[in-house]
This record gives sequence, structure tokens and C-alpha cells, in this order.
Amino acid sequence: MALAIAAAAFAILLVIAHRPAIASVERPDPRSFEPALVARGANLARIGNCVSCHQSEGGRPYAGGYPINTPFGTIYGSNITPDPGTGIGRWSRAAFARAMREGVGRDGSHLYPAFPYTHYAGVTDGDVDALYAFLMTRPAVRATPPNNDLIPPLSFRPLLAGWKLLFFRPAPVRADPSQSAEWNRGRYLGETLAHCSACHSPRGLLQQEKRGAETYAGGWSGGWYAPPINARSPAVRAWTPQRLETYLRTGLSRDHAAAAGPMGPVTYNLARADPADVRALARYYAWWMRDAPAAKVEPPLPDRRALAERQHPAGARLYEGACATCHEPGAPMVVAGRPVLPLGTPLHEDNPRDTIQIILQGLRPPVEASGPYMPAYADALTDRQIAEIIRYLKARHGSGPAWKDLENEVAEAREEGR
Repeated sequence: MALAIAAAAFAILLVIAHRPAIASVERPDPRSFEPALVARGANLARIGNCVSCHQSEGGRPYAGGYPINTPFGTIYGSNITPDPGTGIGRWSRAAFARAMREGVGRDGSHLYPAFPYTHYAGVTDGDVDALYAFLMTRPAVRATPPNNDLIPPLSFRPLLAGWKLLFFRPAPVRADPSQSAEWNRGRYLGETLAHCSACHSPRGLLQQEKRGAETYAGGWSGGWYAPPINARSPAVRAWTPQRLETYLRTGLSRDHAAAAGPMGPVTYNLARADPADVRALARYYAWWMRDAPAAKVEPPLPDRRALAERQHPAGARLYEGACATCHEPGAPMVVAGRPVLPLGTPLHEDNPRDTIQIILQGLRPPVEASGPYMPAYADALTDRQIAEIIRYLKARHGSGPAWKDLENEVAEAREEGR
């Protein structure tokens, strides 16, 4: 009896999951697309940071192969160049729109939500047209990404239909007439193509985004912590629209810190996007953080150096040898305008992950070659040494309770970064 019920349930799943293939087409002639439409699509692709998930290290733009690590295994970004064999060159506009809005490939297979169609479902027809035009005018690259490496039975894509039944609620982004046109533009871009909540919102057991009160309450991306960008923002300086716009366009805020980890490529692309769209995003997300503590009162930033040295002498010595030259008050980098350590949000977060990752991986200039830089210390310092430095920094400049189990936290972050 149980076997019969299971078989019936499986048959129903297959029926629900079925999506027909959409006929292939000849690759559209790139000259058939209006240059203005292609330019609009280029801007939207930068807003969406598309290339970051569709370009492997050392690979060609949009040719796929970037590994996205999930709790269930690794998913590789697909080739979205117009190569007919390995990319989307034979996809019609209708097939492309279905992938964007429904998470279904041209062949009828369901796409993993690592491709954020849960956000793209709200993209307008005109913007879908523009993105299609942009991608179809890119150089075709023949490249096949590695096969996904997922725990069984998650390679069986019809199961994704069940996930969609539980969590996928496509809806357009409605304009709020009580807000400005700029705010509404920022909301549209942020909630669709920029898909900011994909990193900055927590996720459930099946990797669904938690919404409602948990929207923008902090999440995880590529082994980094994406801090809350709502009223729970731990920043110690207010994120005004002007400060946030500068940060998004340059990768650096002198009142906060430099963009690090997955946020670096985001700012690289936004620096090359339409300034008005970046300004709109800044307006919208500063509104989300309008009730954060620093938006009401920016706290003093005491330097508890003597106390930290007494509590963590080993960390103090390591800091003097590895960090003080650049980070102490009066250091050339600080004099040149780089933000001081206590302004950085990582030391005020409720977990040490970002502080650990910055020390392990360093910091590359996110936007321009002359931007902020920090060497990686993963090969120079042991887990214990990094933990000692972090205990010292947290005691000297941080806020909130001391972080615990730091050596294991460093070991875990190091492993994720391999």
C-alpha cells in the first residue's frame, strides 16, 4: 500500500513538474537589435552583477563555470553567451523570458534557484527584451561548465517543482505612490535584477529566503556574512543615501569601510552602471536602514587599547607586527583617507566571519586598481594567531559580546575558502 502511494505521489510530481520544451531558433543576427536596447541591457546586466556567476576564474565573460557552493553541493553558472551548442544561442526570446520569470530552461528542465528567478520574475517585459538583446550580441563562447555536484537525489530536477510549489511566489513590483520616483526605481531594481536580498536575507532549511520581518536581516554568501541592511544594521555610522551611493559606486565609504568579499564585484559592476540607477538603489536601501541604531545616534568609538593589550597580549604583539603599520592612527593609509578600523562594520557584527575572511583573503581594490588593498594572511598566520588578533581587535574597537570559539571559526572559514 505504501509503495502504491509513493508511486502515485511520484507520478503526480512528474505531472506537476512537466514543462514542454520551447523550439530552438537560429541565433538572432546581432545587427537586428537596436543599439539603444543593447545598451539598456548592458546596464541592467551590471545592475544584476550577472557576470559574477557566469564567468569562471580566468574564463570568458558570461561563459559560465563559476562554482556556487550551497549546503547541498556545488552548482556551476551556465554559459549564457549566444553559442548555439553550449550557450543560449538557440534560445528564443520566449525561452529566455520563461527562464527569467519561471526558472525553466528551453528544454523544459527546472532551474536551480541559485539562478535568482525568484527575483527576476518581477522584471518588466522591456527589461527582459533588453537583457536578451545584450546577451545575444555578446561574443559566442564555446564552453561547457562542469556538471553540478549535488547530494542525491537533488540532481533530479523535477524535485525543483516541489520547491517552487512551497516557496516560489512570482509577482510584479508595484509602485508605491507615497514614495518618490527615485525610491520606486531603486525598489524595482533592488527587488528584481539586483536581487540584494538573496545575500542579505537569511535562508531556511531548503535555502528559501526568509521574508517578512526577516527581510534583509542578514544572510550568507560564499563563506562571507552579508550583514543586515534593515533596522538591524550593525553599522556604527548612518547609511545615508549619499554615503551609500558613494560606497556602491566606488567600493569605499570613508565613514564605513571598503567593499570586501562578494560585495567587491557588486561595486565593480555598479561603478559602471547608470549613475541614476545606482543613486536610486542607494535611496531605497538607505530607507531600509532608516531606523537602524546609527541612523538615530552615531555612537562614540572609544579606543580601548590598554585594556585590550592586558586582556590579549599575544594578539597585541601580532597586531603590532602585521597590522599596525597600516591601521594605527597616523599611518599613511589612514592619513590618506582610508577609514579607520572601528568604523568597519565587521567588528560590530554578531559573528566574526567577515573579520576572519578579510584577514585570510585580504582585500583587492574592488573598483579601480588604485583602490583599497590589503594582503592575504592565510599562508602567513595560523588559525590560533588569527584568532588572537581578532580577540584583540574586538576588545579594542568592537562592540557587542566577545566572539567565542574563534580558532574553530577560523579553521571553518579557511576550509570554505579553499
